[in-house]
Amino acid sequence: MACHGAIIISPYQLVYGQDAVLPWEIKTRSGRVSFQDQLPTDDYATLMKDELDYLAEHRLRALISIEENKKRVAKWYDKKVKAKEFADGDLVWKLILPIESKSSKFGKWSPNWEAPYRKNRSAPGNAYILETLEGVEFPRALNGKYLKKYYPSIWVDALKLVPITLLSAGSNVSGIMHNVLKVPITVLSAKTK
Repeated sequence: MACHGAIIISPYQLVYGQDAVLPWEIKTRSGRVSFQDQLPTDDYATLMKDELDYLAEHRLRALISIEENKKRVAKWYDKKVKAKEFADGDLVWKLILPIESKSSKFGKWSPNWEAPYRKNRSAPGNAYILETLEGVEFPRALNGKYLKKYYPSIWVDALKLVPITLLSAGSNVSGIMHNVLKVPITVLSAKTK
């Protein structure tokens, strides 16, 4: 029988403690079968019991080998994984779930992320409990793979802080821009000669 993967022993031997005797070995009278036929019954029974004693050792060696193989595969897999960690109070984007849900209003231009939410606390297994900016906590934890860090735009912040000065010839541009931008706007009238 074939020895599979990292265990380097046949599955049959792990279960029964001895190698399987294949039909062709019996038909052709292989060395192993002829050796068993020449042994007295008491010696054969003793050999079988000795092999059963080694069964626990074979199983333990196979288990250790499997664990080492899993660690090697995990190390290779985790090489490219970037861990996401968020501190309490961080602002995060949340993926719109279920994935591939499109708004009929925007079609393919539908946003993929909702923001911002605040990370309230951590749950086990890379899960986080979020809250809205108003302080309303989500009832369920959300996996960290559906979150990404939110960085406020410098342009939005700049518009909130810097008053805008316009040069206008008496039009109502300042009122429209104030309603759109929500920032203080000063209008300087242009003097015509």
